Amino acid sequence: MSFRLPLIPVLAFVCTAALGAQSGTADWPQWRGVNRDGAATTFRPPAKWPETLTMKWRQEVGEGYSTPVIVGDTVYAFGRQAGDNEVVTAFDANTGKQIWQARYAAPYTLVKAAAGHGMGPKATPAYADGRLFTFGISGILTAFDAKSGKVLWQKPAPAEGPMFTTSQSPMVDRGLLIVHVGGAKGGALTAFDPATGNPKWQWTGDGPSYGSPIVAELGGVRQVVTFTLDNLVGVSAETGEQLWMRPFKAPSQVNAGTPIVFRDMVIVSGQDAGITAFRVARQGGKWTTENVWENGDLFYRLSNSLIVGNALFGLSPQNRGQFFFVDAATGKTLWTGEPRTADNAAIAKAGNLLLVLKTSGELIIADGSNTSALTPIRTYKVADPPTWGAPSFSGNRIFVKDATGVSMWTTE
Repeated sequence: MSFRLPLIPVLAFVCTAALGAQSGTADWPQWRGVNRDGAATTFRPPAKWPETLTMKWRQEVGEGYSTPVIVGDTVYAFGRQAGDNEVVTAFDANTGKQIWQARYAAPYTLVKAAAGHGMGPKATPAYADGRLFTFGISGILTAFDAKSGKVLWQKPAPAEGPMFTTSQSPMVDRGLLIVHVGGAKGGALTAFDPATGNPKWQWTGDGPSYGSPIVAELGGVRQVVTFTLDNLVGVSAETGEQLWMRPFKAPSQVNAGTPIVFRDMVIVSGQDAGITAFRVARQGGKWTTENVWENGDLFYRLSNSLIVGNALFGLSPQNRGQFFFVDAATGKTLWTGEPRTADNAAIAKAGNLLLVLKTSGELIIADGSNTSALTPIRTYKVADPPTWGAPSFSGNRIFVKDATGVSMWTTE
């Protein structure tokens, strides 16, 4: 059942010009970009990278790790302000001028084990068809009108959420809003009607993880692939029917990654769990998963990796943080970097160009075609640390979420 929490009065106004959310392209509409794979599909790298980037504006938006969402010339930021309020703000992407702001009460008490992670929110909103969907740190799921900030519907936080707070970013696929709601007791991977919030299907086989799902065509069927509390599963994107399940629980007890698809394989990793690529197939009406390769020397956890060319590039927490390249077809380690390089890194790509934001606030621009080393082209300081939130990219613009604000940088 859907119900609406009382909304705190907010400033809300609409520009005289039509918003990009209504007429523009969705350049970075969700977690990890258009295809949830870290590809900056509309980013235009300069012919020559300048000595410094230009910061055009910065606005306070509240604490949290949420990636700025870009739709045309509107950027949406999700943060926490004044203690108990989760706040969504829409800005003109070019000027930083506020278009609207909406907030709702979201009281929450962190468990001791998660105290160092902050009060969030951690999940990145998803935009589709004129609506913006947010998933707060306690599990409040909200649909906003992207033009005005009006709340369209809202689902309450569950009585008991994940121990380390909600961090899974929702997604919209073919008219369904998909996110794993609830906690270890009573959690459900759910597809909602984006217009009404009514459930269309639910899978209740396990509680939610801290990683975000993807949608992929595997074995001829479009399916949601996601970590759960104790497993990795694939369910029909249309009906929610379970297709396959693989036990997966990293020794840290936290499944926090986003699965990666390379050719017909799914690649996953976790703390001290190595990196594994497996193939999903349907034979005689039954679904199977078979390992293609395993790399037991490396792993990644909170820093999601990506495919650049035919290689997997990422940051392992081993040796206090070292970058790596792995052959995505065979699992062979191609290169590992120096230790103590970064605590965490948000990694994106534009073609073979790597865009790597470290928690130190340094943005590395590197040549991803050279898999024998990380080859920086330029390194820019774009924020004071910590920068745990992943950046987003559009045209010649780079949007960076720091501890409490969002800034827009350009290459010109």
